[in-house]
Amino acid sequence: MTTPTITSEQIAAHPDYRHLSTIAGIGIDLRYATPHNFVGRDLYSPLDCAWLHRDAAAAVERAVAWLAARRPGCHLLVLDALRPHRVQEQLWEALAGTGLRMYLADPARGSIHSYGMAVDATITGEDGRELDMGTGFDDMTELSHPALEPEMLATGRLTAQQAANRQLLRDAMFGAGFVGINSEWWHFDCGDRELVRAGFTRVL
Repeated sequence: MTTPTITSEQIAAHPDYRHLSTIAGIGIDLRYATPHNFVGRDLYSPLDCAWLHRDAAAAVERAVAWLAARRPGCHLLVLDALRPHRVQEQLWEALAGTGLRMYLADPARGSIHSYGMAVDATITGEDGRELDMGTGFDDMTELSHPALEPEMLATGRLTAQQAANRQLLRDAMFGAGFVGINSEWWHFDCGDRELVRAGFTRVL
């Protein structure tokens, strides 16, 4: 079965997608629209990539509500949302020969970001600054791996506060219906990856 596709340029007119600006209570700092990513340059301009599938946007709203109820003053900061397939291909090529491709979805299968069904996020505190998660976004080391947090805590590479901050983020996102991955504390999928690839439209 062929995956249905649309181009990034068509997304604003498509009813299945919502702009991040329509989601109250979040901050937006799309790192691939800046030099603050592992490639070191803006990969999105002139495209507007501040979009999500409406299902993922609704889940972000639930995460915002969860935080507002339990940690007033803390806010979700979206670091990446819709990532066009053409950009995923650029990221894949940037890591050729590095041994770091485990941190990316092979474009041949498709990133869930390219369906508007994944979010990279962190949390800002009452002072507006990002909570300390132990690493920054796009840190491609074991210290970023949720699966290794017990080991990192035991050896002192991750502090109890950093682990608690990550857990707060997970609690908000999991409570909203997102699922995490083992290798990036900031990445969350909205639903099952295989179902997304089988039933949603890929943005080129």
